[in-house]
Amino acid sequence: MKKKILFSVVLAFFKATIFFAQDIASEQRAVNIAVPNHIYNTNPFTASYTSEAQLFTGLHEGLFSYDPVTLAPLPALCKSYKISRDKKRWTLTLRENAKFSNGESIKAQDVRDSFIRLLGTRGAPFASLIDNVSGAQEFREGYGKAEDVKIDVRNDYTIVIRLKEPMGHLPKILCHHSFSIVHPDENVYSGPFILEKIDMSEIILKKNPEYWDADNVKIPGINFTVSDDYPENSFKFNTGKLDWICGNADYSKIINKTHLQMNAEFGTVYLFFKMQNSPWTNPEFRNALIEAIPYDTLRKEYTIQAESLVNPLTGYPKVTGIADWDASDAAEMMKGARKKYGISQDEKLTLVFAVISGDEHLKKWGELLKEAWEPLGVELVMQNTTPDRYNLAIPQWNADLFYYSWIGDFADPLAFLELFRGGSSLNNSGWKNESYDNLLLEALRNNSIEERYKLMSQAEQILLDDGMIIPISHPVCAHLIDLSVIGGWKGNALDIHPLKYLYIKEPPKKKIPNLVKHSL
Repeated sequence: MKKKILFSVVLAFFKATIFFAQDIASEQRAVNIAVPNHIYNTNPFTASYTSEAQLFTGLHEGLFSYDPVTLAPLPALCKSYKISRDKKRWTLTLRENAKFSNGESIKAQDVRDSFIRLLGTRGAPFASLIDNVSGAQEFREGYGKAEDVKIDVRNDYTIVIRLKEPMGHLPKILCHHSFSIVHPDENVYSGPFILEKIDMSEIILKKNPEYWDADNVKIPGINFTVSDDYPENSFKFNTGKLDWICGNADYSKIINKTHLQMNAEFGTVYLFFKMQNSPWTNPEFRNALIEAIPYDTLRKEYTIQAESLVNPLTGYPKVTGIADWDASDAAEMMKGARKKYGISQDEKLTLVFAVISGDEHLKKWGELLKEAWEPLGVELVMQNTTPDRYNLAIPQWNADLFYYSWIGDFADPLAFLELFRGGSSLNNSGWKNESYDNLLLEALRNNSIEERYKLMSQAEQILLDDGMIIPISHPVCAHLIDLSVIGGWKGNALDIHPLKYLYIKEPPKKKIPNLVKHSL
């Protein structure tokens, strides 16, 4: 077992090294990137936007990080690990040359302290992903003690994690920025770069000379332009002032269209109900609404239409998604629901749809839903807030229907299903179903990928049948990047591009034509 793990580590590192160690220019410079305009949260414990996750691949590092090509877990601050025979004890050995940006060595106690701070951080959205660590959920939810969390320091460079159940996908989870090893001083970093400046218009990173793998970080820094001025971003890209634009561009103004990189994302755009106001806490009412929606119209603008929550993975069983609709059936279902719960057939029911200010897609969806649900005696009311406040407002917002665009953080169905597990820190809906939770727990205990996927698909079917979500699309990510200039970048389904691998390529040598003709 140990030899096999060690070989995998060496092979993964070799592949990652080969990926970016070709055609490197002798003179490197900062890479210039345009990113979407919003308020960037620089706390990896509480940040949740994809753009922030991209930033954190440069500033912070955990026990594992993403392979630049496959995004499989690659040992980072952890140089090796072994798993006990019962698969519930993970012993991880840290790199002895790992340091924070202030020069302090990163030791096992720092790892434990960072995880404890994460679990103790109010509103940390991804903390529940390690609830399977013994004592973690109890401490996170406030009825356990930090000393009972089984992330134990054996010596300066050895950490032992004890699990309630086997968890083969643990390294995938620990790649996520929430599980970075974070210094108590917010101005100290564990990753390949340090944050030199951040304001509403720019973010500047400089190379971290104390980083354990600094020799393989080729560029001196990264300059992020925070801008949603699409024409201006496009102009800067055309003139070489930007190397990479993260979607916020006017593609019609791009001179060289071959620089457009598009990939299907491991994500889903959907609406979900929140379990707080009657009668929408009852599945009969939710399913009546779902039956009335004309999905051909709702989803017509999207390249990849979604009928389920989990973006299908190879080997994941097909579930019965939400595709068909019938206005007459919806009316009968609503009539039956009103009768069951003693609500008059004439009573007007109000449903509040929480939307983002100025979002035309949500406005159109709201108008479509309003028209579809009026014959059922339902009045849809839209409430709005600003884009930067929307996700933060959901837990306290007294609305019934919300919009979500979710990108899976690791290539596993659990990346989506955790959003609805009872007790999960990612569960904004308040929905809890014992059968659903038990299936996820059983899947956790199962070592067979085929069986795990089967159990998780059964859980997803329960979620869909209970009428909790309205799937709309699987998103497509778009980037503008000149890959003849920038190396170390690869499109992928998670839309994560580890910054440490970026470099400036050697410009192609120009062939000088021979202007002299020889004749015999």
